Amino acid sequence: MFQQIIACSSFLLMSLFSFGQKVIPLYEGNIPNSIKTQNKERENNMHFITNISKPTITVFTPPAGKSNGTAVIICPGGGYMMLNIKMEGYDVAQKLISLGITAFVLKYRLPNDSIMIDKSIGPLQDAQRAIILVKTRAKEWNIDTTKVGIMGFSAGGHLASSTGTHFNHSYVDNPANISLRPAFMMLIYPVISFTNSLAEKGSRTALIGKNASAEQTNLFSNELHVTPETPPAFIMHAGDDRLVSVKNSIAFYMALQKNNVPTGIHIFPKGQHGFPLEPAHSNWFDYCAKWLQENGWVKPVTMQ
Repeated sequence: MFQQIIACSSFLLMSLFSFGQKVIPLYEGNIPNSIKTQNKERENNMHFITNISKPTITVFTPPAGKSNGTAVIICPGGGYMMLNIKMEGYDVAQKLISLGITAFVLKYRLPNDSIMIDKSIGPLQDAQRAIILVKTRAKEWNIDTTKVGIMGFSAGGHLASSTGTHFNHSYVDNPANISLRPAFMMLIYPVISFTNSLAEKGSRTALIGKNASAEQTNLFSNELHVTPETPPAFIMHAGDDRLVSVKNSIAFYMALQKNNVPTGIHIFPKGQHGFPLEPAHSNWFDYCAKWLQENGWVKPVTMQ
């Protein structure tokens, strides 16, 4: 048993030094909406993390002199049951810092009645707290507080779009009244809606349970909460995604268009969920970089 503990600890340390620059606890002191329990967090050899009760952000900074003032908080996916922390977190952060963007990989709490009083708001609390933390310490990381965006994959896309549509309600303490509105959203094969016609039922059940009320279902169906104040967005999906229907992205795009929110969308004909297939696999990030450039978040780039 002792050897197993040492091996697990060594693996986690290797993960930290291999992929992250600096890990910062999301909260000082008590974690809101939290039930005290033993830390059961685990990361496997594929870098999927489960049982998260102590949320953090991992900071990735561009090389000295290369920062352009833009920041992106990254929300990995995993159906609100795990976090795909490397592929949809650390790897993406490395791509962003190559553009001069400071990236923050958010390890958010996963909904669980044993660690939260209200599991439905736990992830959103952590995303809002990440925005507050990044903006509060913006000077330290050479960040423009008006250029703090959010990016999410799959269920992380649901969290990112929730952050972009529910910013007028603070789920965490915010005594300085810092704006919780992201400057922009980047949503990659996102879960958007919990309605019966669109929902990825695993994510919906994990966050709000099997017997959620119509009111709670609608609250977390983000296409229903778009207003003219919703941040600009870039959305990407594959038409053959059999896990999260592309109709989620289309519904959100249409709601943004209806409210005159500047929006870009790219739908690959093939790629499936997680983009394991061509053409999405090889060049999906190029489209993100191009959108960031076109909207002034980074300097001009050339698509490969």
